[in-house]
Amino acid sequence: MEKPTNKQTAANTKSKPKGNGKGSKKKGFSFRKLITGTIIAAILALICALAIYIVVIMSGFKILENNIDKIETTNESTLIYAQEEGKDKDGKDKPAKEIAKIYKGENRESVNIKDVPERLKQAFIATEDRRFEQHAGVDFWAIGRALAKDIIHMSAVEGGSTITQQLAKNVFLSSEKTAFRKGTEMSIAFALDEKYTKDEILERYLNRIFFGSNAYGIKAAAKVYFGKSNLNDLKIWEMATLAALPKAPSKYSPLKNPDLSKERRAVVLRLMTDQGYITEAERAEAAAVDYVAPPAATQGSQEYATYVDYVMNEAEDMYGIDEDELLTKGYHIYTSMNVKAQQTMETTYANPSFFQKDASDGQKIQSAMVIMDNKTGALMAMIGGRDYKSRGFSRVYSKRQPGSSFKPIAAYGPALESGKYTPYSIMDDTQTSFGNGTYSPRNYDRATHGQISMFEAVKKSYNLAPVWLLDQIKVTTGMDFAKKLGIPLNATKDRNLSIALGGLTDGVSPLQMAAAYTAFANQGVQNKTHAILRITDAKDKEVAVYKPESKQVIQPKTAYYMTLLLQGVVEPGGTGTKAKMNRPVAGKTGTTGLDIKGIEQYDRDVWFVGYTPEWTAAVWEGFDKVDAKHYVTIGSGSPSMIFKEVMTKSLDGRPVTNFVKPDSVPDLTEPPSGISDLTAIYEPDKKSVKIAWSSLGDKIAYQLYRKGAAEADARMLIQSATPSVNDTSVNSGESYQYYVVPISIDTNAQGAKSNVAGVEVPKDDTLPGGVSPSPTPTMSPSPSPGNGKDPLGPSTSPGTKPTTSPTNTDKPGSSPSSSPSPSPGSNPNPSPSPSPSPSAPPANKPVDGTSDKPKDAGQVIAPINP
Repeated sequence: MEKPTNKQTAANTKSKPKGNGKGSKKKGFSFRKLITGTIIAAILALICALAIYIVVIMSGFKILENNIDKIETTNESTLIYAQEEGKDKDGKDKPAKEIAKIYKGENRESVNIKDVPERLKQAFIATEDRRFEQHAGVDFWAIGRALAKDIIHMSAVEGGSTITQQLAKNVFLSSEKTAFRKGTEMSIAFALDEKYTKDEILERYLNRIFFGSNAYGIKAAAKVYFGKSNLNDLKIWEMATLAALPKAPSKYSPLKNPDLSKERRAVVLRLMTDQGYITEAERAEAAAVDYVAPPAATQGSQEYATYVDYVMNEAEDMYGIDEDELLTKGYHIYTSMNVKAQQTMETTYANPSFFQKDASDGQKIQSAMVIMDNKTGALMAMIGGRDYKSRGFSRVYSKRQPGSSFKPIAAYGPALESGKYTPYSIMDDTQTSFGNGTYSPRNYDRATHGQISMFEAVKKSYNLAPVWLLDQIKVTTGMDFAKKLGIPLNATKDRNLSIALGGLTDGVSPLQMAAAYTAFANQGVQNKTHAILRITDAKDKEVAVYKPESKQVIQPKTAYYMTLLLQGVVEPGGTGTKAKMNRPVAGKTGTTGLDIKGIEQYDRDVWFVGYTPEWTAAVWEGFDKVDAKHYVTIGSGSPSMIFKEVMTKSLDGRPVTNFVKPDSVPDLTEPPSGISDLTAIYEPDKKSVKIAWSSLGDKIAYQLYRKGAAEADARMLIQSATPSVNDTSVNSGESYQYYVVPISIDTNAQGAKSNVAGVEVPKDDTLPGGVSPSPTPTMSPSPSPGNGKDPLGPSTSPGTKPTTSPTNTDKPGSSPSSSPSPSPGSNPNPSPSPSPSPSAPPANKPVDGTSDKPKDAGQVIAPINP
């Protein structure tokens, strides 16, 4: 056949009729085509849907048939290793040592569905699958309802998986979340529903599901959480607690999180009530019960239990491998645990001589300890409590009030970081009321100590000085510094001066404290806390590896200065002498007082947080629930001794190293020593007061302060180059007090305030203030140092106001066998009366000084005639 030519085509086109008929014909054709196409598409879609449905159903039956034995088979154990750093005697990397095996099989007990009480079955059906008896393995109504809620809330707020689907996933599939996996799960669920009765499906589900705390199956869970082997002995609240666990076994474990478990239990009970399984009265009664753990023997024990539990949590939180997979997939997990340190810690915690005697009801005082590597952030060892059991309540996470151990974080650290203070800076330990009288802390000895260096304030753990210091640098500065170290405080409730003494809304955990102090030990660099180094699967294929994360959170100078301060704490006279060991160590004690009438002299929590050049450790002691029968009587000496015992033995055999001053940090220059022999004598023949004191050397200037009886604050009269000044500006019949502050000419470093000398000027008509009029004297125009005034007015008497919680009561030299009463290592010297006024701070800062050199000897302060 011949093909038409272009001309023919054009001719044919031209010969077609034109007009309105063409348009009408085209419209009719398109509408019929649309209808026809729609019908065809619908038929094809239906055919495809049926085909997919058949394929899905057949796929589920095939998977079930080929893997039916998986319901009865055990799973492969996961091994955990300690991969220590260093070389062996042959110069090779130390081999990894197996420290734990975790698995499913050993703690699974099957139960026949006829031995499961009806209400226990109803608890699970009400919670997990309310239409279990009606659907064929997949509940499309529930899926639609969940999808609608997800769309409304714009997120996945509700799932639609049935009990049958959960069984299918648990037995045959991994936990990956994909559409294909979900479709396969549904197909297997259809097959299971076709093959088994509802009771058989529920029996397999209850025997298979994971309940946390290494309990698989409802019977094992009843034993672990309630110590009951017979399920018919379970009460309604216990049944609801068990039904609450599958959603998040670790989160809702009554052993680990009793409060969250109770909240989730209430949800289950409400569902049971709404669906008619229990009455409102039964619901209310069951919801009110507080959980009490069964005897420890029913929970099982495990060597290195705290560390192993931490590893399992980290695997899930950091690498997305949930606990169920960890116990079934045969992973190999390599950790940073130091076996020697962990064993030493557990041996120490098993020795009751390191702890306070049991309470009258037999309850033991509790404790937790964490050791971290300063250079890497790796966890060396940890223990979550005395007699800690696997998957139990780990106190390494428990937040408690840190007391004075928080002073370096909230007050001293941020002050050093500001650059305006050094360890030799003078603190005011006299002011006893702050915030317009709203906060009145006290020192442990109920005394004030005048003007003291930061070294002394930290060593003796005085309370007034750090509160005064935080008041100077502002609370926000302290909060920001704490956040840098990984301890974010409550932005609203913690915005007050009590944080200087560790008075926190939420408290802080041993894990957080250890991590924070590593920055002091590591020149201001903090590394991410971690226990896992790498993870391989059963075939040794690497599936996860730790990637180092470090950050310069504070200046190297701040870290070095803080180390100098904290080294003084463990020296004679400090509060942490019981932590002193056979290698360089720095640290801080911490105690928080009780607010229970009649026993206020005892403590709620006691701490020691310290470090060597290699490791940092935090130790906490106290009772889980503090009341009139359960409180600490031993002071901070006990955690200090535990620190020494564990760290000394754990580091034994390692070379002794020293703390290193960073190259960028200048040498710390000691300020002038204090003056204690200042005298003030009125000389009638010269009509003046002679003030004299011992010289401290050629490179020292002296700032002389005077306070008259009618004056509220002392003021600087002159800066003198000589240790003698004549004050001719005195008034008749007046009394005066003088003191001197030495200043280094080269560094402007300010020494401690001298003793105060008083003098009375007799009545004299020739002096100002006598009978004859005299011009008002004018003082030397020398600039005021620091903040410009050092008050000598009367101060609030310590102890006149109740101590605002927390009361920090660090006591030097306290030990488990000693009385908790204060016994300071040295006799404090309170400032002479009258003591400084709280209305104005003393000369506290490193003095900026003046560019002018002090004038030559012969300083005279005289009235200037008009």
